[in-house]
Amino acid sequence: MTVLGKTFRVVVKGGGDLASGVAWRLWNSGFQVVITEVAQPTAIRRAVSFAEAVWEGEAVVEGVRARRVSGAAEAEAAWTQGILPIVVDPSARIVAQLPADIVVDAILAKQNLGTRMTDAPIVIALGPGFTAGVDAHAVIETMRGHWLGRVIWDGQALPNTGIPAEMGGHGERRVIRAHRAGAFRGVRAIGDFVEEGETVAEIDGEPVPARLSGVLRGLLHDGLSVHPGMKVGDVDPRGEREHCFTISDKALAIAGGVLEAILGCMEKDTTKSRSHQETQS
Repeated sequence: MTVLGKTFRVVVKGGGDLASGVAWRLWNSGFQVVITEVAQPTAIRRAVSFAEAVWEGEAVVEGVRARRVSGAAEAEAAWTQGILPIVVDPSARIVAQLPADIVVDAILAKQNLGTRMTDAPIVIALGPGFTAGVDAHAVIETMRGHWLGRVIWDGQALPNTGIPAEMGGHGERRVIRAHRAGAFRGVRAIGDFVEEGETVAEIDGEPVPARLSGVLRGLLHDGLSVHPGMKVGDVDPRGEREHCFTISDKALAIAGGVLEAILGCMEKDTTKSRSHQETQS
């Protein structure tokens, strides 16, 4: 995004489906976006997660192409080619290397893993674990319901309940969880229609069944080590295959909140600058 000759650079921490929805919307709004990720991302909705580029080198989400890069120089080169860069950088050192105008913590760890309000001129955080005005300039509500996507300028987002939101009348049952520790391997593919009890994956060769019938909306990447109770997949009982390959309503609502917060911060800075200039004159 260019305002008065300045192009704004955004570092989005996290490349999962919600973070990717934010990155996608900011990219399409004209911002120069770079994503930071861990070396082995555990995104479930891989078909709409830019984190998949860490595994595959490139990933495309609704027409936006992302590419794995090694640092700030390659990120800038990717921008010139119209490609969204993603870098393995868990500590987000690239924030200072660019430097970034805006940081969006979209890791969704339910706690602050190191983001500070001093990291950039504008810092936005998603979900619980952050306090607006302390850890970030604004916090975005991520819980489904009436407040989803709201910008919080003072205080915190609603606490995490640990209970999956209902979809097609099903909550916890739509989530596929590991029953044991071991190496994960998918048997079915994202977008496949599966029946309740059907094997969708294996952990060290032992079958992992779907807990209800529907379309396989998400599945971990092969080769990841999992632990008991870990989320490894997601079935959508509504059965709309197209939903597996498009950004969710939740991600877009949160992304809209992020964009509103960024523009709100810019407006505050502009107003403050005008006020200062008027005082000086």
